[in-house]
Amino acid sequence: MEKSIESIWKQGFLDNNAMVAPKLNNLYNQKSIHIIDKFKRMFKINLNALIIFSFLVLPLSFLVKIPVMGVLMFILLNVIVLVNKKVFKGLNKIDKNVSSYQYLKSFDEWMQAQILLNMKMSRFIYPYVFIAMVSGFWFSSSIRESLNRIFGNYQPYMLYEIPVYWVLVILLITITLGIFGGRIYKWDLNLVYGRIMKKLAELIADMEDLKNIKN
Repeated sequence: MEKSIESIWKQGFLDNNAMVAPKLNNLYNQKSIHIIDKFKRMFKINLNALIIFSFLVLPLSFLVKIPVMGVLMFILLNVIVLVNKKVFKGLNKIDKNVSSYQYLKSFDEWMQAQILLNMKMSRFIYPYVFIAMVSGFWFSSSIRESLNRIFGNYQPYMLYEIPVYWVLVILLITITLGIFGGRIYKWDLNLVYGRIMKKLAELIADMEDLKNIKN
C-alpha cells in the first residue's frame, strides 16, 4: 500500500532548532500536502473524463452518421490517456524520504517535464482533431447532402477530382494548429491547473525565502 504524504515527510524543510520552526514546518507541510493531493485528484479525474468521453463519442458518431470522426477521436483520446497514465507513474519514482521542500521541488520538475511532453504532443493533437472532424464530415453522406442543399449547385474548383481551394484552406488551418498547438495547450492547461500551478510556485518561493533568511 502506498504511503501517504503525511507519513512520508518525517522532517520539515527547516531545522527544528528555533521555536518557530516546528510551526512553520507543519504549516508548509500541510500546504504542500493539499496542493499535491489536489493535483493528483484533478489529474485522475481528467483522465477518467477523457476515457468516458471517448466511449460516448464513438457510438454517438455512428448515430449521427459521422463514424470516421468518432473512430479517430476514440483512438486519439485513449492514446492521450495511456501516455499520461505512464507519465503519472513517474511520480512514484520521486524520493519520498525527503523534506517537503525537496519533494515539492521534485514534484515541480516532474510537472514541468509532463507539461513539456504534452506541449510537444499538442502540435500533433490539435491538427489531428481538425483532420478527424473534416474527415468525419467529408465521408458523411448525410452531411454532404445537407451542404448541397445549403450551397445549391455550387461546384468547387477541381483538379484531378480534388477540390483545390478546400484542400489549401484545410492544409493552412492544419499547419497553423501545428504551429500554435503548444500555446493552445498552455491556454487549456492554465484553465484547468492554473491556480494549482500558481500556488505551487508561490509555496516553493516562500520556502526558499525562509531558508535564505534562516541561513
